[in-house]
Amino acid sequence: MPLDPSFVGRTYPPTAPYQVGREKIREFARAIGATDPAHHDPEAAQALGHADVVAPPTFPVIVTMAASQQIIEDPALGVDYSRLVHGDQRFAYTRPVVAGDELVCVNTIEDVSTRGGHGFLTTRTDVRTVGGEPVVAVWAKYVIRGEG
Repeated sequence: MPLDPSFVGRTYPPTAPYQVGREKIREFARAIGATDPAHHDPEAAQALGHADVVAPPTFPVIVTMAASQQIIEDPALGVDYSRLVHGDQRFAYTRPVVAGDELVCVNTIEDVSTRGGHGFLTTRTDVRTVGGEPVVAVWAKYVIRGEG
C-alpha cells in the first residue's frame, strides 16, 4: 500500500515527558565511545557552564525514535514496518540536552513521496522541555521498500 501524501503537514500530539537521567547519558556515551568528560562527570560539565552531564549530540535519537512510533504505527498512513529502512538523520540544536531535562516530542510529517517504487517519508520531531523551551529539532528520512 503506498503512503498517503495527504499526511504532509500532519502533527501528532505531544509525547509523555522523558526524564533525561545522568546514568542514561553515561550509558549512551559509553555505547558510542564518547569519552568527553562532560558526558560522564558533572564537575567537568559544570566547568563548561552546564547544570549536569551533557548528552552526546546523537542522544535525542533515544527519545525521537520512540516518539516516531506515533507515525510509523498510524494505520491510515500505510507504513509497512517490515519494509522500513532508516535513510537519514539530522539535528538542529537550540541548546544541549543535559541530565535533569524532561523532554517532550512533537512529530510532524514534512514529506511523503514515491520514487522508483519505494515510499519516502520525512519527519521532523521538535524536542522541547516540559516548560516549552526548544532543545533540538530532529529530521528523519525513512524509506519503505517497494515490492520486488
